[in-house]
Amino acid sequence: MKHICKLISDYMGALVLLSAIVGLAFPDIVGHVKPTVISPLLGVIMFGMGLTLQAEDFRVVFSRPKDVIIGCLAQFTVMPLLAWALSKAFALDEALTIGVVLVGCCPGGTASNVITYLAKGDLALSVGMTGVSTLLAPLATPLLVLLLAGKTVDVDVLGMLLSILWVVILPIAAGLVIKRLWPRQTSMVTAYLPALSTITICALVLIVIAASAGKLLSGGLIIIAVVMLHNLFGIGIGYLIGRLLGLPSAKRRAISIEVGMQNSGLAAGLAALHFASYPMATIPGAIFSVWHNISGAIVAKLYTIKKQEE
Repeated sequence: MKHICKLISDYMGALVLLSAIVGLAFPDIVGHVKPTVISPLLGVIMFGMGLTLQAEDFRVVFSRPKDVIIGCLAQFTVMPLLAWALSKAFALDEALTIGVVLVGCCPGGTASNVITYLAKGDLALSVGMTGVSTLLAPLATPLLVLLLAGKTVDVDVLGMLLSILWVVILPIAAGLVIKRLWPRQTSMVTAYLPALSTITICALVLIVIAASAGKLLSGGLIIIAVVMLHNLFGIGIGYLIGRLLGLPSAKRRAISIEVGMQNSGLAAGLAALHFASYPMATIPGAIFSVWHNISGAIVAKLYTIKKQEE
């Protein structure tokens, strides 16, 4: 069983890509599944992560706030500016520009925590960055969108706070408590958690891409290229920032992944709610939701290999 689980986690990238292809080719396969299942599924992953963490991991984050500040500054400068630059470079129309900028101005997504976990990065730092960037988003996201796209958006502050509470903080806290109460039993299941994370991500990709199949097919190759470059440049620049600042490898991996992976679901939702007259504005968020899981799986594998060589 452990061998099968290792194969699943080792071939995460291929499995996620396969899930994307299936969702695009057969969107009705999960037509009965409602998007509301996404948050509970992410909560399951976060619970699994909590089983692998120590309470001391979070004390370290709050004892070195500089790392979180560095990460959040990178989050809210690198990705918004990249979004604006790529939109101009590819001469995107107004609707697609709004969508790309929205993705760039959103906080880090919970998927980044999953990928950091699989990449053996500083998971506590990643979770801390996600939480802080989400708390900053009600102010940062509208102001950045106004600055870069010339549009204003309203951010559901309470909704975002509840999201980070239910999907990230509480499941991880529950995992920490269970690990503390039953350490021996918890250690017995730790080896299976990466496979569980991989299977859950595949399910999420399948659901998201099947729900957006029509929009993805109509979006064209240019917007797909922009989304891919946005994500990959963000990951690369995030890692470079960590390296230039002399941060340890685990922190560089965490900042790299956290910067490059956005809460694209929030971006798509904001586009649908506040830019209804620009229906194509939802497409970048939908594409990013799929692509950053594929690229994240690949990056996690590459970072794992690099760690083994260090």
